[in-house]
Amino acid sequence: MLSLVSLLQSNQTVNLTFVGDAMQHAPQITAALQADGTYDYSPCFEYVKQDIAWADLAVVNLECPLGGKPYTGYPCFSAPDSYARQLRDVGFDLFLTANNHCLDRRDKGLVRTCQALDSLGIPHIGTYTDQQERARRIPYIVNVKGMKIAFLDYTYGTNGIPIQGNVVVDFIDQQLIADDIALARQRGAHAICVNLHWGIEYQLKPVASQRTLAEWLVSQGVDLIIGGHPHVVEPMEVRHSEEFDKDVLLVYSMGNFISNQSDIDTRGGAMVKVSLRMEGDHAVIVEPRYKLFFVQKPIASGQNYVLIPEARPDLLRSDSRAEFTRFMQRTHNLVTAHNKDVPQEQ
Repeated sequence: MLSLVSLLQSNQTVNLTFVGDAMQHAPQITAALQADGTYDYSPCFEYVKQDIAWADLAVVNLECPLGGKPYTGYPCFSAPDSYARQLRDVGFDLFLTANNHCLDRRDKGLVRTCQALDSLGIPHIGTYTDQQERARRIPYIVNVKGMKIAFLDYTYGTNGIPIQGNVVVDFIDQQLIADDIALARQRGAHAICVNLHWGIEYQLKPVASQRTLAEWLVSQGVDLIIGGHPHVVEPMEVRHSEEFDKDVLLVYSMGNFISNQSDIDTRGGAMVKVSLRMEGDHAVIVEPRYKLFFVQKPIASGQNYVLIPEARPDLLRSDSRAEFTRFMQRTHNLVTAHNKDVPQEQ
């Protein structure tokens, strides 16, 4: 017989939002620079903040260290702390930091990133100042409306930049991931979300290594597999686990959240929304869906980068309309052909 708590929980849904790679190329840093030397990113997210606020918990991949001055873009990033502050203020609750740029400013930049995020009150996972800090943070379990959700984060690599001291980067390693999943379950997680920086840049479909790892993760009993790194949107699907008799949300890549990249498939990304509901002693996924948005670049001094939702073409400048339309058409063609049970939000 279900307890009263279980009955109450069964009527509660927990809403999650995920976005892809939040980048900071040099032109983005320049566009945000103000006359007084500060950096203002508030215009960037004005038209998507309601979707972020919808979530009980929103997750973003911070694909740039907060390495301090001089601020730099590609190939070795270092963004102003105010960038992370604005992402926090617009509603993101968890930052992922395990990605191929996390060591762009070497160990010192990784440590500074962790410390800056801590000073801003921003929860983060994926990189750590040392093994002791990792042990304190992992598994990262959030209790939302009585539902315990564990989040884990791993990357395929760091662009060949080696760790030089005691910092920790969570690399994709099946034994490590299996141990973290087991610990999350031992500590009472009702749902487990594994975030991955994986795949091949600019490939519109997942490669064999992604598919193989996804199958293995399904066999481990996770509930959500959320991917990034390719900088383009790749297919999404709901896959049923026969072993655990439950559905698993698999998102291979959401593309860019915001960037200065120019190839048409990199000019925007997908926001993935999903709800979780308790059934007995575990959570189940409900109504996974996606929304597309486009990054409009500035063309004049005083303008900033702006995320434009697909449903708001009225916000576009006339010079952006053709690229907006082309990005939306190409991305919809891809997901319509390959998505499985992850529809567009209406």
